[in-house]
Amino acid sequence: MTPAINLAKKKKIPHTVHQYKHDPNAASYGLEAAEVLGQNPAQVFKTLLFCLNGEAKNLAVAIIPVENKLNLKQAAKAAGAKKAEMADPDIAQKATGYVVGGISPLGQKKALPTFIHQSALNFETICVSAGKRGLEIELTPQDLAILTKANFVGLCQ
Repeated sequence: MTPAINLAKKKKIPHTVHQYKHDPNAASYGLEAAEVLGQNPAQVFKTLLFCLNGEAKNLAVAIIPVENKLNLKQAAKAAGAKKAEMADPDIAQKATGYVVGGISPLGQKKALPTFIHQSALNFETICVSAGKRGLEIELTPQDLAILTKANFVGLCQ
């Protein structure tokens, strides 16, 4: 079990865990998950960390559909910052306790400000990483927001 799955269990959040064999040659972790699991890519979300105002360790989390790109201006605005840029992968791994390609928004080492793209509300359930490459957790967007203390906002171009 990963911290993400343990958190959902501890809080008695209904969820489904999906496991698949990760292909190390896959170009995109998120799109690979959607394809292998037979899910609509708009319903599978990736977890991205971004830093605020040029401070490498001032981090926030964006949860967006795997087929989209993060709009850093919208991310900065959501976080109340002047600017945002993608976090250094090593810093992201240290801050979350997860490896890149398996970073879950759930059960991170430190609670970070978290934002979920508003399109998540179009679905009964969505999938996010469960904390390992090849492991996804499916839950309602509302439960994800409760567990991560997230807001729903526009984050994509």
